[in-house]
Amino acid sequence: MPIQIRQEQATDHHAVSDLLAQAFRDEPYSDHTEQFLVERLRKSDAFIPELALVAKDGEQVVGYILLTKLHISNGKQQFESLALAPVAVLPSHQRQGIGTMLIEHAHRLARKIGYTSVLLIGHQDYYPRFGYRRASAYGISFPFDAPDENCMALELVEDGLKNVTGEVLYPKAFFSE
Repeated sequence: MPIQIRQEQATDHHAVSDLLAQAFRDEPYSDHTEQFLVERLRKSDAFIPELALVAKDGEQVVGYILLTKLHISNGKQQFESLALAPVAVLPSHQRQGIGTMLIEHAHRLARKIGYTSVLLIGHQDYYPRFGYRRASAYGISFPFDAPDENCMALELVEDGLKNVTGEVLYPKAFFSE
């Protein structure tokens, strides 16, 4: 049965939480709390239901992606963008293109509903295949002590980050309370 991607529903929450715990269990750069981040984001003003997606193999949730609102501020102006965090695939289903399907689908939906860019902190060898570049090339910085090559931005539309510079302002939900 082919993988189906659809908007997350409340009945998926438990499966998504389990999936995130499994997918990030052995990741050395993870704090292993992605499932709690997603719970906080779902309750925040940054949450966009249309950009919370699951990948299903039959009845099983095997992948997940979430894009949420954030801002970039240069002290004078704020620009709206999206954060990609997290994207995950069950270990048993990794390396089958499901992550790629989720990312590409989420990008198409974000573009369709009017967003012009996406930012993330991620693996420097994985995300450039989707068009991500170092955020610093756009004059965008992150409020974390992360290597420059892991801080990335994508223009969903031509010139989506033209004249956008500053520091990323993540919603409070990104930080544990």
